[in-house]
Amino acid sequence: MRIEITVARTQPFPPGALDALSQELARRIDEQLPDAVHYIKVRYASTSQLSVLGGGKETRDQISDILQQTWESADDWFMTD
Repeated sequence: MRIEITVARTQPFPPGALDALSQELARRIDEQLPDAVHYIKVRYASTSQLSVLGGGKETRDQISDILQQTWESADDWFMTD
């Protein structure tokens, strides 16, 4: 399964945030979908969007929920210097 998250360039993140988001999202997906083989890419683009290739609607909804939970808990896992 390929998961691609694009973040609008108009919402700049602190340095290292995109990599940290990718790593935390991978960890959470591994916990909740242990049998799923996935590749995650987080990058800037013109609009924010989630794409899940190789999974059904139910899987996409589950990934979307995991992303939402990860985003909302950023204060817990993303530390800035």
